[in-house]
Amino acid sequence: MSDPQSSFDFSVVPASEVPRRTGGAGSAPEPPRQPLAGAAGGAEAAGTSPSADPRAERAQAATTQGRAQFIWQVADDLLRGAFKAHEYGDVTLPFVVLRRLDLVLKAKKDDVLAAYERFRGELDEDQLEEVMLGQTGGTAFFNVSRFDLERLTSDADNIEANVQAYLDGFSSNVREILGHYRLGPIVEKLARENLLFLMVDKFTEVDLHPDRVSNHEMGLVFEELLRRFAEMSNETAGEHYTPREVIRLMVRLLLAEHTGDLGGEGVVRSVFDPACGTGGMLMLAKEEIEAVNPDADVLLFGQEINDQSYAIAKSDFLVTGEDPDRIRLGSSLSRDRFGGERFDFMLSNPPFGVSWKKERAFIEEEAQSPHGRFSAGTPRVSDGALLFLQHMLSKMEARGSRLAVVFNGSPLFTGDAGGGESEIRRWILENDWLEAIVALPTEMFYNTGIATYVWVLTNRKPERRRGKVQLVDASGISTKMRKSLGNKRNYLTDAQIEEVVGLYTAFEEGERVRVFPNEHFGYTKVRVERPQRTPAGKVKRKRDGSPKPDTKLRDYERVPLAEDVGAYFEREVAPHVPDAWMDRDADRVGYEINFTRYFYRYERLRSVEEITAEILALDAETEGMLHEVLAA
Repeated sequence: MSDPQSSFDFSVVPASEVPRRTGGAGSAPEPPRQPLAGAAGGAEAAGTSPSADPRAERAQAATTQGRAQFIWQVADDLLRGAFKAHEYGDVTLPFVVLRRLDLVLKAKKDDVLAAYERFRGELDEDQLEEVMLGQTGGTAFFNVSRFDLERLTSDADNIEANVQAYLDGFSSNVREILGHYRLGPIVEKLARENLLFLMVDKFTEVDLHPDRVSNHEMGLVFEELLRRFAEMSNETAGEHYTPREVIRLMVRLLLAEHTGDLGGEGVVRSVFDPACGTGGMLMLAKEEIEAVNPDADVLLFGQEINDQSYAIAKSDFLVTGEDPDRIRLGSSLSRDRFGGERFDFMLSNPPFGVSWKKERAFIEEEAQSPHGRFSAGTPRVSDGALLFLQHMLSKMEARGSRLAVVFNGSPLFTGDAGGGESEIRRWILENDWLEAIVALPTEMFYNTGIATYVWVLTNRKPERRRGKVQLVDASGISTKMRKSLGNKRNYLTDAQIEEVVGLYTAFEEGERVRVFPNEHFGYTKVRVERPQRTPAGKVKRKRDGSPKPDTKLRDYERVPLAEDVGAYFEREVAPHVPDAWMDRDADRVGYEINFTRYFYRYERLRSVEEITAEILALDAETEGMLHEVLAA
């Protein structure tokens, strides 16, 4: 029987009716060259889905690595000595963005220049910008300078002035993006070191046009470069870019039992990522939703604290026709740029184990409000992961939202009963929002090999899932990579993604799946006291005659919520310490999810006889080798 509340009450609204949400010189130059696709690892049409066969996946990976390697080599060849290693990314990434923007504008460059010359003395700035946008063929930005990157290489003697004129010629939305790269000082230093012409010239060799390098593949290139630059600069260990197959798994877990809600015409869905990085998670979410319904209108929203990542995400939104105003800068925790907004789907990989000390005053103040985002509790200052989760939960639609978030193991069990982390877990479980947790294989991320988990949450569970949490152990489902990428040695094939999703949708207990009622994860922490005694063994008593507790002998018991505390005490404690009693005034309720305990597999220890036999065999083998050496 269908559950009237299990499907999402998504209204079908025509897209047109949905309101927009706002928030030094080198040698003489050679003639301009055509982009060298080979230097960039090939200029094949990108966009190959990971759902293709493994050979196509490997070919795409090789192409991505080729482009990233070419750009990396430009930085290493030109910047070494003039810039510190940790500055390479600051210098190189803006040129990657410029090249992509430049190629998009190339086809309509002459039309834009002609219109600019005709109207620039007649119209004010806003009117002129509107006219220019009408000449771009649908592109949401333009450049009114006479230069593009190729033309800049025709005048090496004036390269600095011409580059500045080129940058000033962009429309205001691009200038805002480039401002986050602080290009002025970079251009000045490149010119001073006689590297500016060489830098521009090198980037004319790489073809990054969206027709040949999809947003998906460009995201991979950016994130591979960011990973390499981060390794050189020892950036925060918690900033881990999410592998594309992990994102696909997350999205498919969100959609698996709800594809029927996406069918038909006029379907509009919003997707939000509060730590969106370069926007890759948002773009793949859109791709997966459109695979279910190509006519769906998918609105993407993201917030990012890092200037570079924000600029990359916003520039790619410009290039691919997304609304760049939906990418916003700032900390989601202390500066919510989407206050009051709600979203249908949310995905995120917030930083692992990163301190929120700098934002402590703001967060703790909001936590005091019963309607604040963090009113359930605040975790330890050294790890803000559960703050991001509370932030996302605050943006659920009343009609039903679904969200998936990647965490390390810490949010599962850190924090004692009554503490911040435990109270947040209690709040989530008692509201019946936690649907499933999927354990991923280790060594899945580029900058860390630690165990990670995908949490799936919703405020509109199907009937069969209500009051329950599903744990899926996918830690043993992966494929070894032929060549490691940083710490990443494992990946998920599309078949393996579907295997994990199948375990989730089957909702049946087995070797890899456990299902528990919500209260299974709760416990009462009970204080157990024992009396102080005199040297002669006599119990010391208070004035009212009750025994004085001995704090040195104080202990605690964790009693499952489903069990009677008194019965537990009589069975587990009293037989061993008859003089003990419980101080029930000190009771605290706690929640934790000790994931690995539920999937522990006993491995038989080898017998003494087996170990002895192996030692003797090794000894005999070694002795034989020694005889051979002496006889030689």
